Amino acid sequence: MEVLLIYKDNSSNKFWEIRTNGESFTVTYGKTGTSGAVKTKAFHSEKECLKEAEKLIKAKMKKGYVPVQKADGIVKESSMTEEAFWNLLSQAKRRGEDIEEQMEWLISALSKMPNKEITRFDAILQKQMNSSFSSNLWAAAYIIMGGCSDDCFDYFRAWLIFQGKETFEGAKADPEQLLPLLERMEEDGDFPQAEDLLYAACLAFEEKTGRDDEEYHELFEQLEGYAPYPEIEFDWEEDDEEGLQRKFPKLWRRFGEVPMEG
Repeated sequence: MEVLLIYKDNSSNKFWEIRTNGESFTVTYGKTGTSGAVKTKAFHSEKECLKEAEKLIKAKMKKGYVPVQKADGIVKESSMTEEAFWNLLSQAKRRGEDIEEQMEWLISALSKMPNKEITRFDAILQKQMNSSFSSNLWAAAYIIMGGCSDDCFDYFRAWLIFQGKETFEGAKADPEQLLPLLERMEEDGDFPQAEDLLYAACLAFEEKTGRDDEEYHELFEQLEGYAPYPEIEFDWEEDDEEGLQRKFPKLWRRFGEVPMEG
């Protein structure tokens, strides 16, 4: 169920929208032309959820709200585009001496945005994580760090995204392009992991609302939905050093025997 209502009089022009999804619903409300505030609520059953949603709709209509079809300009679409996403990461990298300070700035910046912008940021991040979930990049990470578990590969790709769109796209096409950057990082004692980026949106939501991570994930599921990582077929093996060396000779020469240490 998805219902959009509006209310207009001499002093007000506002909207109220409800979307049900199984055993929960999301309500968005505010002044017409804004992105509005967002609330979610979960129930024990889909039947109970629909019953409560219908009750709320009737209550709003009694107050003078009227149903309308979806139309441009009533509910503002998110301004968190992919371009805005990359720009925000670029700003964060300039706002601290190290990745910890940069993440603090990013979380603070996100916490000042509407909830819809926070979840959209997270959705774009998940899209980039999915697009970089490849056998090729995993092999490169394995060589660079002398091993790479599932979690380690997630943190590596998060770090790669944080380097910016150009570096990210270049590394997906050819991971050996990372070599100069990795050598500079090693000299500075840094390590190619950015675990905190994966939790930035959730932490910003908690900072903004005082609500917990469970409520954030419910909201994200309602507004964006989770997309699983694509299935990949590995074309390399951990114990096949010769195969890894052939696959990425430059990375192997630099890190094959002496990988980076965190």
